[in-house]
Amino acid sequence: MRVFKAGNRLKSAVCDTEVMVVRTGVEEVLLKCGGAEMVGMEAQRQADAQPVAPFTEGTLIGKRYVDAADRLEFLCTKSGKGSLALGNELLVVKQAKALPSSD
Repeated sequence: MRVFKAGNRLKSAVCDTEVMVVRTGVEEVLLKCGGAEMVGMEAQRQADAQPVAPFTEGTLIGKRYVDAADRLEFLCTKSGKGSLALGNELLVVKQAKALPSSD
């Protein structure tokens, strides 16, 4: 568990996923990908590790992932096979806000 700052970059220990922190709080969180804790960009990826169920839905490049309370936000900069999660809570793709109609 650790506290993140906006702009921090992390990568998965079990797949190719890479993310950048967009919005964060002051509390410590456990950010996982594929069921394993995310590591710093300088760390080595585990050679034979694979994502474990239920964290195998994958990530999509360019998408923003948020928690259910919309407190934390991460931008996927490289896609992979593992799913992002805070602890055991899967993160979801942030939906675009609807624009007002121009009647």
